[in-house]
Amino acid sequence: MLDYEAEAAHYDRTRGGVPRAEAAAEAVLRLVPPGARTLLDVACGTGLVTERLTRTGLRVYGADAAHAMLRTATGRLPGRTVRADARRLPLPDGSLDAVSAVWLLHLVPFAPEIVAEAARVLRPGGVLVATVDKDAAHDVGSDIDDVLRPHRSEREASDRTDTITRHAAAHGLDPAPGAHFTGHGQGRTPRDTVRRLRSGYFASWYTGDEATTEALAGALEALPDQDRPRDDPRYRLARFVRRG
Repeated sequence: MLDYEAEAAHYDRTRGGVPRAEAAAEAVLRLVPPGARTLLDVACGTGLVTERLTRTGLRVYGADAAHAMLRTATGRLPGRTVRADARRLPLPDGSLDAVSAVWLLHLVPFAPEIVAEAARVLRPGGVLVATVDKDAAHDVGSDIDDVLRPHRSEREASDRTDTITRHAAAHGLDPAPGAHFTGHGQGRTPRDTVRRLRSGYFASWYTGDEATTEALAGALEALPDQDRPRDDPRYRLARFVRRG
C-alpha cells in the first residue's frame, strides 16, 4: 500500500490528471440509474473524479480515510466530504442510491468487507459501481507486456471480477452490465517500467527474485523508444444492483 498521506500532494499529476478523471466519472455516471438522488464515492482521494460526478438531481458525497487526501477533496466538494473507512461508513442501512469505488478494490486485502458495507448502505435497486481487474488492464499488448507477461499473475488480485461478483452475491448484490473507460496518461514507458519494477511497485502481480528482476530490467532496457509511452490502459467498471 502507498502512503496516501504523502501521495496527496502529487497524486493527481502522476495519475493522468483531469483527462483520466473525466473519463472515469463519465463511465460511472453511465451506470448510475437515472432516478438516483444520492451517490457516495468511497476512497474518493483528492476528489478529482468525485467533483466530476455531476448530474441534475444527483447529490454526490466523498469519503476517504486519509487526512491529506480529504483536505484536497473538501476544497473541491465543500460540505460534502467525510473522513471514513470504506468498511465502516457513518450511514444508516439503505440510505443511498449509489456507491462508487474507483481504483480501490485492487489496493486492499479486505475488498469483501468493502462490498458488504456498500450493500448495507444501498437501498433496494441501488447500485455499486467499482473498478475491477485493474492490474490486468495494464497489459495492453505492447512490447513491454511481452517482456513482463510470463511473470504476471492475477490469481491473487483482490479485485478480480469473479471474486468481487461472488462477494457481491453473498450480500444481495446482483451483477449488471458494466462499462469501460480509458486511463488517459497512464501508458507506460520502458524506462519508467524498469524503475517501478526495481522499486517493488508491481508487488500485486509480480513476485520474482532479485536475479529475475534484473533479467527483466535488462530486457526492458533493450527495448526501443525508452521514453515513448505505450497505449493507455482500458479500465473496467463492474456494476451490481441491490436486491429487494
